[in-house]
Amino acid sequence: MKNTKLLYTAALCLSLSACISAQDHRKAVSDDSGDKLTVGTVQKEIRVGMSGADVAGVLGSPNIVTTDENHRESWIYDKISTEKAYSTSSAGVSALILGGAPIGATVAGGGLGGGYSSGAGASSTTQKTLTVIIKFDKSGKVRDFAYHTSTF
Repeated sequence: MKNTKLLYTAALCLSLSACISAQDHRKAVSDDSGDKLTVGTVQKEIRVGMSGADVAGVLGSPNIVTTDENHRESWIYDKISTEKAYSTSSAGVSALILGGAPIGATVAGGGLGGGYSSGAGASSTTQKTLTVIIKFDKSGKVRDFAYHTSTF
């Protein structure tokens, strides 16, 4: 009897421990280890007077390269990211009660079973944009830069 209660308690604890939130799932599946173009990278690394080669070394290749009326280049980095997270959790309790009574040399048994389960789910989607514009002078050095970021 004591072992049966312990077994039921352990099963209940295991079934309830599998419930985690959508935020915890998002952390588990997101990969922040790679090189990313961020506002912090632009603020920390990009300086007026840098060469185009140095900018490309820090930020990579631009999405768009344009020139103005004075033949000065502008590099545009336009990044969009979408993160989706979906979480489901379910819990259930089942019981199977077996009983037996000795009858002669054999055991006659009876059984009773029952259960309860429930489930829930949540999802979220987040989009982020980052636009960086770097303007160069005629000698190919950074003369100005600007950035804009949004999250929705």
